[in-house]
Amino acid sequence: MSVRGLRPGRRRLHGSQGRASAPRPDRPGNGWRNHHGLPAGPPLGLGGLPFESAEFSLPEGSVLALFTDGLVERRDRDIDEGYRLLHEAVAAPPTASLDAQCGAVIEALLPGGAPDDDVALLMARTRVLDAAHVATWEIPDDPASCGTARKDIDEQLTRWELQEAVFTTELVVTELIANAIRHASGPIRLRLILDRTLIIEVSDTSSTAPHLRRAAGFDEGGRGLMLVAQLTQRWGARHSTDGKTIWAELQLPDNYAGFDGAATR
Repeated sequence: MSVRGLRPGRRRLHGSQGRASAPRPDRPGNGWRNHHGLPAGPPLGLGGLPFESAEFSLPEGSVLALFTDGLVERRDRDIDEGYRLLHEAVAAPPTASLDAQCGAVIEALLPGGAPDDDVALLMARTRVLDAAHVATWEIPDDPASCGTARKDIDEQLTRWELQEAVFTTELVVTELIANAIRHASGPIRLRLILDRTLIIEVSDTSSTAPHLRRAAGFDEGGRGLMLVAQLTQRWGARHSTDGKTIWAELQLPDNYAGFDGAATR
């Protein structure tokens, strides 16, 4: 199955693939379909092995189809025929919802019901956030920059009417920036993305993946990522050709009415 991430506001898809299999189809909104080759990687869940990634552009409104090989590979059918059926099913006129479209694809490829192997299918439609919902800062490689970043965050979240999230966001950003300064060199980029959640991204030039560890009572460090994990809904890392990005998501307040203002950065 492919593991992919769409970068908000950039129309760029960043992806890697667990297990070796053929490219996957996608279908932009105008009906054209294509398959993008991803480098083959080790099976998901094996742990400890790196994944080579690829990045490419997608038009807004594209529909991605991500699936396991059990969907197209059967004992009584050639795999090329399976891919042909998948292309036809994905390219069919869209239904009212992606849930219904997933059902139609499954019905087209597995009309007899029980498959020969485990089957998973995930379909997602891309959209692009406008500039008003994304704020980006270049952070100097200096510990004093954490204070400046907190001030910028305070101002930006106030514009987004998210004052309630300021304190937690400042804590998470401070830990991620401090971690980047301590373990990487060169430029650091901070980005906030306001979507269904508040997404925090800190990018640096190091390719070293972060690891959670439990600090002992007298350890001076080792608590930063543990704090991030406790304060956020989820967090993770993605690698690129020029380094990595640590991201974290904060849940928006239940009473948040949304933001519909002008771009500020």
